[in-house]
Amino acid sequence: MTDNPRGAMFRMLLPDQHNRVTYAELFFDLVFVYAVTQISHTLLSRFTPLGAVQVTLLLLAVWWVWVYTTWITNWLNPELTPVRILLFLLMLGGLVLSTSIPTAFETRGLWFATAYAAMQVGRTMFWLASIPPHRTAVRWNAIRILVWLSASAVFWILGGFAQGYSRLMLWTAALTIEYVSPAVRFWIPRYGASSVEEWSVEGGHMAERCAGFIIIALGEAVVVNAATFADLSWTVETVSAFVSAFVGSIAMWWIYFHKGAEAGSELISKSRESGRLARLAYTYLHLPIVAGIIGSAVADELVLKHPSGAPDLRTISTAIGGPMLFLIGSILFKHSIRGFLQLSHGVGIVALAILAWFARDLSPLMLSILTTAIMIVVAVWESMSLRTSRQAQSEAISA
Repeated sequence: MTDNPRGAMFRMLLPDQHNRVTYAELFFDLVFVYAVTQISHTLLSRFTPLGAVQVTLLLLAVWWVWVYTTWITNWLNPELTPVRILLFLLMLGGLVLSTSIPTAFETRGLWFATAYAAMQVGRTMFWLASIPPHRTAVRWNAIRILVWLSASAVFWILGGFAQGYSRLMLWTAALTIEYVSPAVRFWIPRYGASSVEEWSVEGGHMAERCAGFIIIALGEAVVVNAATFADLSWTVETVSAFVSAFVGSIAMWWIYFHKGAEAGSELISKSRESGRLARLAYTYLHLPIVAGIIGSAVADELVLKHPSGAPDLRTISTAIGGPMLFLIGSILFKHSIRGFLQLSHGVGIVALAILAWFARDLSPLMLSILTTAIMIVVAVWESMSLRTSRQAQSEAISA
């Protein structure tokens, strides 16, 4: 690796060759399977306006620490021992982070904050130390990122020591700093902002990593629903609710993976501004997709346990809000790679909004069935429209 002009610990970039996701990265992801489970269970246990805000903040933190690690392992080579050790240390921090989620706003706030700040700052310092002296622009990019993450770390730690609303406000400030920083290209006084060229990524790897997190979220939903279903009496209603939840997960998989994930991977792999596309399509726009899957998983569990009767606010808001968030994230993601808004997704969002108006008159099971039906229609409609579009293009080329 010493002849690698990018640096001894960086991935080699070869023309027309895709850097695969390594086993070390997949091992690292296991921690976040647990994190997603913790987030969905925490939302179930504290479904109040304040609880929803708190869980949203925790989800934003979990996604951000994972996606930043994805950027670093896109640049560094996880097949090398030092980088692997970095990932294993980040796994330990991720476990502390994940186990602290249920009581992050109570007794384990400092544990959560310390683990998060250590992961963000420590990983960036390792990356900075790995950059060879001749790569001046990349080094300054790392320094700018480190400055922003160090600033947010102060608010994380202060929030860990604070209590109640003070903790919420300090952690909100910390996340605001981190989410704004890529948008302003990590601008710092005197030295300005990073250029998009300094963020260049291996597009296929970035797309595959983010698709992997979607699988994590969908897989967690399927497993939790199966575990819940196993402990229930198998009646017509519970079996119907389980089938509806499972088919809904398949519909979400189809909407994301059937054409969208492939198109995104192809575009970012060929893009001359891969960093800009990775920032928008994969760093920001995948978050509502993940949030939608988690919200849908919470709704599925609620419906499984109480399929009949009148739906409560928790059931309605998650059964409608989960799929709607997923579709909003999906339509924006696909717009960033296709250049147009997918009509099927827009109609699905409108249909879910209309369904919300009548939701109180439906049983939880019927609400689940109807939201699943809407997602199926969106998936089938998109598949048919893209197939028709390809056929028209082929005929135009032939003519």
